[in-house]
Order: sequence, then structure tokens, then C-alpha cells
Amino acid sequence: MPVAFIGLGANLGERLSQLRAAASALNAVPHTTVLGVSRIYETPPWGMPHQPPFLNAVASIQTALEPLALLQQLKSIERRLGRPEHYERWSARLIDLDILLYDDLVIDEPTLTIPHPALPFRKFALVPLLELANPIHPLAKKPISALLSETLDSSDIVPTDYTLLCC
Repeated sequence: MPVAFIGLGANLGERLSQLRAAASALNAVPHTTVLGVSRIYETPPWGMPHQPPFLNAVASIQTALEPLALLQQLKSIERRLGRPEHYERWSARLIDLDILLYDDLVIDEPTLTIPHPALPFRKFALVPLLELANPIHPLAKKPISALLSETLDSSDIVPTDYTLLCC
């Protein structure tokens, strides 16, 4: 079965509770097994700087779901956890779930882009992803560790003592 990496983030409300609820919901997605989760990192906001800091993590999953079906499951989890269906890009949010990578697939459709288009520039996703694996980015043709060393993102990525007790 394919392996995918899911980015989890929250910067509103009870951030840790939101991440834990999202990770637990990931564990309940049909035909999907959570293989591992990274540590949780506190990170400054990206895209819109004047908002609260984020808690971010990455989960690796094995799934029989096709990428669009997986995206629908993630959007459903977000809505159940209080995220509105329509929102301003890069705005503060209760929960954010992104497919970062799905095996070595490259998809560029109006509703889904894999790998996540901003992944090479986001330390807050690269650092926790590298804790779980060092896959080759299918477009950059480089391992995640190389992308991390090349990123211009100067944000502070601070590991926390929090864990995702979901799996």
C-alpha cells in the first residue's frame, strides 16, 4: 500500500488538543494505518505573520485510498474539528491537514497538488518529516534532508515536549 506524509498544524484554540484530535481521526480513516508521528514543533506563522504561533507535526500513513479520496477524508476531519470550508489562504486556523507526499506521485489538478507545492520552502514541514523518513522529493529529485539544508526559511522551529498520543 502507498505511504503518504500528512502535515498537521494548528494556531487557534487549544492547539495541542486539536492536533491530538486530528491525529486520532487519521487513525480512524478507512483503509489507512498511521505508521508514525513526529514530535510537535512550535513555529512562527508562515504567509501571514501577524497571527499566533503554530504547533506543527507530520504523520506517516499507509493507505489504500487514492489521493483524492484521502484529501476528502482530511477535509472531513478539518470540518469536524471546526475549520470552515472556505477560509483566507494562510490565515490562522483551528486545524490544517495537508498531504505533503504520497509515495512518489506527482499530481497537479485544480483540487489537489502532490507533492505539496510549498514543501521545499517550509522548514516547519521538512523538519518533522525528516524525523520519520528521508524520501526523495519526486519533483526536486532530492532527499528531504537536502531540501532542508537549502531552504531559505529562517523561521524558528522549536521542538516541544508535547506528543501525539493517537497511535
